[in-house]
Amino acid sequence: MNRMFYPKLAASNIKKNGKFYFPYILTCIGTVLMFYVMSFIAYNPGIMKMPGGGSLLGMMTFGTITIGIFSVIFLFYTNSFLMKRRKKELGLYNILGMEKRHIGKMLFFESLYIAVIGLAGGLLCGVLFSKLILLILLKMLNFTTPIAFGVSKRGIGMTIALFCVIFSVMLISNQTRVHLANPIELLRGGNVGEKEPRTKGILAVLGFLALGSGYFIAITTKSPIDAIPLFFVAVVLVIIGTYCLFTAGSIVLLKALRKRKNYYYQTKHFTSISGMIYRMKQNAVGLANICILSTMVLVMVSTTVCLYLGVEDALDFRFPADISIQKNYEPNDNASKDLLKQETLTRIKEAGRSIFEIKEQSYLAFSVGREGNRFVFDEHNNTIATSKQHVLVFISASEYQALTGKEASLKKDEVLIFSDPVKLGKTFDLFGTTYTVKGELTQAPIESDYKALLVNSHFIVVADDEVLEHIYQGEIEVYKEKASNMEYQLNIDINGTDEQIIACYHKVEDLGDYTSSRAATRKDFYTIYGGFLFLGIFLGTLFLMATVLIIYYKQVSEGYDDKERFEIMQKVGMSKEEVKNSIGSQVLTVFFLPIVAAGIHVVAAFPMITRLLVLFNLTNTSLFIYCTLGTVILFAFIYAVVYLVTARVYYKIVK
Repeated sequence: MNRMFYPKLAASNIKKNGKFYFPYILTCIGTVLMFYVMSFIAYNPGIMKMPGGGSLLGMMTFGTITIGIFSVIFLFYTNSFLMKRRKKELGLYNILGMEKRHIGKMLFFESLYIAVIGLAGGLLCGVLFSKLILLILLKMLNFTTPIAFGVSKRGIGMTIALFCVIFSVMLISNQTRVHLANPIELLRGGNVGEKEPRTKGILAVLGFLALGSGYFIAITTKSPIDAIPLFFVAVVLVIIGTYCLFTAGSIVLLKALRKRKNYYYQTKHFTSISGMIYRMKQNAVGLANICILSTMVLVMVSTTVCLYLGVEDALDFRFPADISIQKNYEPNDNASKDLLKQETLTRIKEAGRSIFEIKEQSYLAFSVGREGNRFVFDEHNNTIATSKQHVLVFISASEYQALTGKEASLKKDEVLIFSDPVKLGKTFDLFGTTYTVKGELTQAPIESDYKALLVNSHFIVVADDEVLEHIYQGEIEVYKEKASNMEYQLNIDINGTDEQIIACYHKVEDLGDYTSSRAATRKDFYTIYGGFLFLGIFLGTLFLMATVLIIYYKQVSEGYDDKERFEIMQKVGMSKEEVKNSIGSQVLTVFFLPIVAAGIHVVAAFPMITRLLVLFNLTNTSLFIYCTLGTVILFAFIYAVVYLVTARVYYKIVK
């Protein structure tokens, strides 16, 4: 036999099956491109020279791993579809005399062509687009960086190694399936009908319970710290619930609709419902995949866009002033506070800046545990954030009046309090004294980064300095040398550009025990949040591409499965108009069920995501609502366009 027979036959097969192979090849090119670009950025030597480069490196490395795992899963998914559609063709080759080892050779060359085209096309596009994508990233980071454009040898090596392994394993899998199947199974493999699935009530109930539990966790979790591990628990429960309900719950629903005679015995409903029931086992997994991918796109893009647009809000929340100077002092030591203030004003004046607002505040802050309405202590005065930790911040009534202009008339055992997120009761016990909550404040009385801590914070106004000193002495007795000191803080807003403010900040930075500046931290914030946005859009695009391709393959697969069925329906008297209505009913039901379920998932996840955003100093819930609505509208538009395109492909196949 001619040595070029199998290479030519493989090329001819790819060309003849272009409607299946062309999207698959585009998928290979797209995943190769994204993996290379992400690895190009992650392993660029300039990334560690950037402000916040370590955080950005971590995000890009995570993105590279995510795309690598996703590439394995998704390419195997699309490959299984191709093999299903080609079983009849391969069986025919076998019956006509081609041995399975010869079919294996043909499959080898087909895989080789796809691997070469996918890798070469993906790497070429990756190198060409990496410059553009790098510019986009730098624009998101909001400043110039030392990341240099070039061809990443490490990125190319990693990409070739990963995808060669993927294509090799898929080839082995395909050849094994062909080798184990007999010719008759291959001939009928693309058209094997499904038996009517049994109603799996237990699985449907388990799915409902898993989904309900995930929703309950997402809605009821209040602490940002608790939200971190519980978010992943909720995600797993929702994924399990989604698969169970699409697999078992959809069958229960369809059979319930079949029992409704007024609905079922209509031409467009009769054929679509009966067809979906018999193929729901394979439909359910695809629908669940579309639902989960759609949810991931919506959550990832809306969250990262919100973070980036809210970066200035996050800075304002984390840093209450242009420059904040914090220094420990002993009770009644007003001289040291006056000296710090005077020296600070002198240095700011020497730096050529003028002050347009200055706020001073004195308070005591320390961490405790809580048992009921009683605060408890450990000898470590733990500063590591946990959901069980509470931070108490005390100020006197006179300090409260100086800061807010509001008078607080309190007895020795009375307090005013602002708590977030966990509220206290009407009374609480501290150092053996029971305090009564006379009133709850609507906002924290002081501007401090304590409000940005990831713990339960309580800002408490006590009657006078005597009560404050009593609490201070009680803390010293419990924590001894680990006790917190009284703190004096200057929050200063000055005129000037970021560079001038930073220069002024460096002038006064050594005066306090802790000094911070909003302008000095702005670049780090933009690096982190810009990196999140880039990663969110990048992965969102990848998952959107996967969603579109799954929908396309699903429509094509169902089109070929339904073609013969609708031909039979027309032969027994169904008009073309009735066929079209039936097709429309089925396609609409199957197509929009996942996006509706994804929308419900996003609504249920909204409260927990707002808690997670607090971890990034973002408390602007309104902004997140707008970002989520905008993302949902844009995604729904893209989804509708995909529907129109793929529905047209489906109609062409079945008519």
